[in-house]
Amino acid sequence: MPDTILIVEDEPRMGAILQDYFTAHGVDSDLAPDGDTALEHFARQDYDAVLLDVMMPGLDGYGVCRAIRRESSLPILFLTALGGEEQALHGYALGADDYITKPFSLALLYAKTTALIRRSRGTEDGALVCGEIRLQPGPMLCTVSNTPVKLSPREYNLLLCLLRNRGRVLSREQLLTRVWGWDFEGEDRAVDVQIKNLRAALGSAGKQIKTVFKAGYKLESE
Repeated sequence: MPDTILIVEDEPRMGAILQDYFTAHGVDSDLAPDGDTALEHFARQDYDAVLLDVMMPGLDGYGVCRAIRRESSLPILFLTALGGEEQALHGYALGADDYITKPFSLALLYAKTTALIRRSRGTEDGALVCGEIRLQPGPMLCTVSNTPVKLSPREYNLLLCLLRNRGRVLSREQLLTRVWGWDFEGEDRAVDVQIKNLRAALGSAGKQIKTVFKAGYKLESE
């Protein structure tokens, strides 16, 4: 499964250029034209990184960054026309990981973005790691303590969602939306069944999936 990023850019032509470039390089993306739409995307989809324009009408990039940082540590890279040191320092203070000043090289932006994703995962090959569990999204390989684990497509996507949000509690509704999709018409108990199956498939690492009473589930390192 390819990396997925959220591009937040209020200038339509620039947004389309960015999306086309990342798509051509094997990266999926969603495009948000403003801050409020960006947070709507973030609430229902898991991303590996966010490319965030600073100057936007309504909720600006700083406000979006602040809101995301309350819930997630995923990489955030600011796209800014403001090249001054003060603006860069303000972005870093809010939790941004890097910034690039317009106009910029698309190749450099791609390199910065992929480097941030690898760094956030703590691995050179871009794998997602938490405790004994290691998942490589590209080839869709899962191992527990270096032993291959066979997962169904649903189990794989559920584990991917938990890994991308490791340490964060996800409700059954959130998991249904992100793994089953908006059009799923079953009950949220389907999540409990798949969690049980996933724990069994992971063996000793199944205990890393924690049940949070009346809240949902989260993945921890031990």
